[in-house]
Amino acid sequence: MDTWNIIREALPYLSQGLYMTIVISIISNVIALFIGLAAGFMRMSKNSVLRFIAASYVNVIRGTPLLIQILFIYFAIPSVFDMKLSAFTAGIIAISLNIGAYMTEIFRGGIQSIDKGQMEAGRSLGFSYGRTMALIILPQAVRRMIPAFVNQFTHAIKDTSMLSVIGVAELTMEGQSIYAMNFRAFEILTVVGVFYFILIYAVSFMSTRLERRFSVS
Repeated sequence: MDTWNIIREALPYLSQGLYMTIVISIISNVIALFIGLAAGFMRMSKNSVLRFIAASYVNVIRGTPLLIQILFIYFAIPSVFDMKLSAFTAGIIAISLNIGAYMTEIFRGGIQSIDKGQMEAGRSLGFSYGRTMALIILPQAVRRMIPAFVNQFTHAIKDTSMLSVIGVAELTMEGQSIYAMNFRAFEILTVVGVFYFILIYAVSFMSTRLERRFSVS
């Protein structure tokens, strides 16, 4: 069978895997944004307990491989608590927690990069701390954080490939299943690599447009 026929027959299955990769990446990043925002404020809190919890979370996640985190959530935690997690759910949780740790530092750094006078100005106008943060500080900080957000999104896309170890039918897993049957790894992995490249390039392109749109410096 020639190369083009192999690729043509594989495309429907690889497209399904690509769709799963996109879905997992989007869901994980949305959850990670909320985790990062909450943990970021905890890291900046005056409460030492909250700071300790957030710092411990960030250090543990950043100090251990994502693969171990995936296996721990899928195999270890269910065995201890006598529960069952689907591979999809475990994958979402693992990638969300992993990206969330990096988002925590992005939020903390972005917020702290805004001049403290902005907060003082908001408070002098009678705004509460929360309202000043929501209306004045965060909008400015988010504009500066856009490149870092996109960088983490591209990491999430690539990280989904590790979910193949627990059987999630994302792009890499679909590719492995196909070349395990037809023994044409070169052609299949080339297409898988091209799919990843196109997806990540598209995200990077949109990031550049957003930076120009919002004049991110």
